[in-house]
Amino acid sequence: MSVIRPPFTLETAMAKVRAAEDAWNSRDPQRVALAYSEDSEWRNRDQFLQGRDQIREFLTRKWERELDYRLTKSLWSFTDNRIAVRFQYEYHDAAGRWFRAYGNELWEFDDEGLMRRREASINDVPIQESERKFRWAAPGPRPADDAGIPDVR
Repeated sequence: MSVIRPPFTLETAMAKVRAAEDAWNSRDPQRVALAYSEDSEWRNRDQFLQGRDQIREFLTRKWERELDYRLTKSLWSFTDNRIAVRFQYEYHDAAGRWFRAYGNELWEFDDEGLMRRREASINDVPIQESERKFRWAAPGPRPADDAGIPDVR
């Protein structure tokens, strides 16, 4: 598959968002890290990361504690080399407590289509297992017939 590069159109921005969602749902830190430039800068909640090595380490730790992780992303807006998304994901901890995370990300890409900057704001809400919305087989991509993020909580 070819790399999706800026400048973005509605079609390519939507494809970039779906590709990111599919990669994150693989829960493979190596695969996900390859979408970022070598010197990529991240703000993830209260953490600041620099470069692919730190991104891989962060994702490894994340998926060791966020079990049965399932994510869905939705395009919010885009410009030539920037994309804004909203997302939700669900996971449980080692004690079996379920959570749904709500968030927004701002992405900036280099000319090669690699993300050079990611700013993420995320809030976790405890949920009951019966309240889960994302139940496809994981790890793996969200099924094509799944609508993704619901319009309401």
